[in-house]
Amino acid sequence: MTSNTTALPPHPLHQRHIVLALSGGVAGYKAAELCRLIIKAGATVQVVMSEAATRFITPTTMQALSGRPVVLSQWVSGSDAADANGMPHINTTRAADAVVLAPASADMIAKLAQGRADEIVSLMCLARPLNAGGHSVPLLVAPAMNREMWQHPATQRNLAQVAADGATVLGVGNGEQACGETGDGRMLEAAEIFEDLCMALSAPLLAGKRVLITAGPTYEPIDPVRGITNRSSGKMGFAIAQAARRAGAQVTLLAGPVALPTPRGVQRINVTTAADLLAATQAHAPQADIFIATAAVADWRVAQVAPHKLKKDGSGQPPALQFAENPDILATVAASPRAQSGDLYCVGFAAESQDLLANAQAKRQRKGVPLLVGNIGPDTFGRDDNTLLLVDAHGATSLPPGPKADLAVLLVEHIAARTLQRA
Repeated sequence: MTSNTTALPPHPLHQRHIVLALSGGVAGYKAAELCRLIIKAGATVQVVMSEAATRFITPTTMQALSGRPVVLSQWVSGSDAADANGMPHINTTRAADAVVLAPASADMIAKLAQGRADEIVSLMCLARPLNAGGHSVPLLVAPAMNREMWQHPATQRNLAQVAADGATVLGVGNGEQACGETGDGRMLEAAEIFEDLCMALSAPLLAGKRVLITAGPTYEPIDPVRGITNRSSGKMGFAIAQAARRAGAQVTLLAGPVALPTPRGVQRINVTTAADLLAATQAHAPQADIFIATAAVADWRVAQVAPHKLKKDGSGQPPALQFAENPDILATVAASPRAQSGDLYCVGFAAESQDLLANAQAKRQRKGVPLLVGNIGPDTFGRDDNTLLLVDAHGATSLPPGPKADLAVLLVEHIAARTLQRA
């Protein structure tokens, strides 16, 4: 069995150049946080603002955050070397990897739909160039407007046209609006737009694939207030769900009792016990192409759950508990006809305390799965970093210590390569 080590991957936005365009809207304040997130990820940002946008957030703020002068008009003096030809609407996007329009007002969306170009933002969007693949530089549009404006048929027609013309139209939030009303039309939060941008610039290695992931611990009740669980935080499974979604997969996440936010674009189903997890897995596995079992499932459950809290009786003796073995979810799925035929690629996890390679190899054979991912559990429980060992028929691959988000990307790349070989 061969062994090799893989380097950690760069962030999807590392060394990318993003044009962040703002049209008029109260949600302009969220663009400041979005700019900060993009730069923190290792990208450079060029901000472009319509005249209306400057009524809601100052160019000084956006310049301070981006570290670059803000482009405010198509009319320039030519004194700036970058715009010596007097064409900032063309020059601005020539080096861009993506353009993000946030906020996109109803008026700006109408301009994009009609191909109008009477100010710098609409001009720039219309003039964005073709990339190496022969497609226009990606344009992500984040609408922001009053609920009535959002629901108006004209707005919906315009959004459909903008999408048909090749832009990615993001959704909107629901809640209180600046006008005092409540409903759809709020611009997405900066973190949500940031995640959509990461997905747009990630390699679509799992495009068209349906991925089912289990994550976190299970909780087996003893009585109404006590139970058996483990130290799994669920962070690794959630990171894999995010990485698979960025890679273009349709992701369903079966989550045990953890307090983690759901990755954007991922369908989350909460479960509690091993029996709950088995039922949810069996319901969704028939539609999946890839099954990744990261959940730390309790091996045992109390055979008879007490209807009321078990109390001390003064004898010094604990109550006698009878245990029953929980089902082996991974082995059950791996033995299914779809997994046996190769239509469902199964990935198992092993949290060991010693002899990682030997134990991972043995568990892979015992479970009957093509890929087993091992780690030293006590070294990673609850932490944001990890070290993984990937064991399959080709050998063992060590992933170096690093953030779980980065290791998840490497694991998804490994799975994509293996499933492509099996196709």
